[in-house]
Amino acid sequence: MMAFVYAGLIWAAGWWINARLAHSNVADTRLVSLAIPAIFGATILLMWQVLVTLLEVSPIILPAPIVIGERFVSSTSLLWADFKQTILKGALVGYVLGMIAAFVVALLADRSEFLTRGILPVGAFMAALPIVGTAPIFVKWLGSDWQSKAAVVGVMVFFPILVNTVAGLKDTSAMQRDLMRTYGAGYWPSLLKLRLPAAMPFIFNGLKIATTLALIGAIVAEFFGSPTVGMGFRISTSVGQLALDMVWAEIVVAALAGSAFYGAMALIEKRVTFWHPSQR
Repeated sequence: MMAFVYAGLIWAAGWWINARLAHSNVADTRLVSLAIPAIFGATILLMWQVLVTLLEVSPIILPAPIVIGERFVSSTSLLWADFKQTILKGALVGYVLGMIAAFVVALLADRSEFLTRGILPVGAFMAALPIVGTAPIFVKWLGSDWQSKAAVVGVMVFFPILVNTVAGLKDTSAMQRDLMRTYGAGYWPSLLKLRLPAAMPFIFNGLKIATTLALIGAIVAEFFGSPTVGMGFRISTSVGQLALDMVWAEIVVAALAGSAFYGAMALIEKRVTFWHPSQR
């Protein structure tokens, strides 16, 4: 009972501090904007530690944050090897290949109404296919190394980027397109100077969605065959060994990588679409 009382007091203290910061005169500063989520995260971790410790929860069920931190520090070389295999090779390579393919197909579809009407329904169908069905196929075709994981990621990110890019290229108004024709602009000048800049918010929306899909795809695909390295491989084997602290350490790496990936894409979006009302 006391464990829940202590956890409630920790939550109340974190809530009170964040409420004071959010309504202070410096609430809009960058330091406070970073401090509020940091305090929230620290509150969750402290509650987790208190509940697991006082309730004497087995590490096999739920390890304490301190135990996970110790495993993280002691396994940095192993975690780094898994990170390179899964994120830098499988996820990043697949993301870039899927992005390039989506842009090329979107431009082709933009020139052909027939292709637009044909590719989007197929894209919706392919996007609905479960990864547990497609991953084993690519592993059989391309082997168990990172190439098959990159192929899975490429397929997963292809359709969200494609659909958003096609929608963005059609976002300009008839008056804007008529004005470009009045100036004598052909297809490519209109595309580069009007339609592509107008499509950037849509494109970046697809790119940000794809960051999460790339990470999930690369990790899950490793469950269906991989060399003795990789985040998905490590998670599956650690679960079998009841080493839940290692599983959580890999989850921490995945969360940090996903947040950094998404944040980098959001930063690029802010630089590229600084003119858009959403960035002001």
